[in-house]
Amino acid sequence: MIKSAQIAELGGRGFHYITAITKPQIEALLKKGTFQMGLFDQALAEVTEEGVRYVLRRNPQRAEELEATRGAKLRRLGEKVAQANGYLATHPRAAVHTALKAMRREIDKLKLGSWVGVGAIDGQRLVELRIDEQERGEQARLDGCYAIKTDLSSEQASKELVHERYKDLSLVEQAFRTSKTVELEMRPIHVRREASTRGHALVVMLAYRLVQELARRWAEVDLRVDEAIAQLSTICLTEVVSGGEVRCHVIPEPRPEVAELIALSGVALPKVIRTRGAKVATKKKLPERRKTRIIN
Repeated sequence: MIKSAQIAELGGRGFHYITAITKPQIEALLKKGTFQMGLFDQALAEVTEEGVRYVLRRNPQRAEELEATRGAKLRRLGEKVAQANGYLATHPRAAVHTALKAMRREIDKLKLGSWVGVGAIDGQRLVELRIDEQERGEQARLDGCYAIKTDLSSEQASKELVHERYKDLSLVEQAFRTSKTVELEMRPIHVRREASTRGHALVVMLAYRLVQELARRWAEVDLRVDEAIAQLSTICLTEVVSGGEVRCHVIPEPRPEVAELIALSGVALPKVIRTRGAKVATKKKLPERRKTRIIN
């Protein structure tokens, strides 16, 4: 999602946009009459207002997931109420208002305060949940509904194409996850100058392109890219020593599953790697056995 200031900046630079709007924005447009609830269906609907196109849809699977989550939270509250009433029954000196405070904190924690309340039963040391079914239905009204807006004309992109491009956002999110976390670890960035930061980001982007290419080439293997690379890390070298000096390194035949990954990646491993005994320059204090540089 992008905001109006960002949309204006994009327009000033000659770019178009495809973005989603928030639930409060959908509510405001419904009240305004820009579109109606009946347009939210599994089939795509389109509304145009003042040069902005809105593509509307309801995802029934997402609606079911949200209702299931809401029901699970309500069951959890019911269990908490039963526990509180059990405690009040076995502890005569326990205060009902203390139990009510604890239940209200739980309701706030689960973000159900708009349609769930709690109170004491008159004349009894018991607490009960009070559910506003009308408000609950209002909360569920937009379950699974989403609206995408764009300034692209229908000649430039059909509503189906707009919807498909927006759904591609999941690929962008996956790219950021891969770049920033486990696989490539773009963060934290320990550089200070702008040029160094840009260079670091460029290297990570190039590395991500390699990840994409490996994913494409290893598509037929039931492994993620990081799992496949972990398999490749088992490749080792055998050191050949003659006359007290290291003459070369030999790569043993890899295991069949590793050999398959190498073949699919289009890489041909050399059988022998010569060494010239050159030392690697590094600021880190490496063991002496790691300071010999291997030269192909």
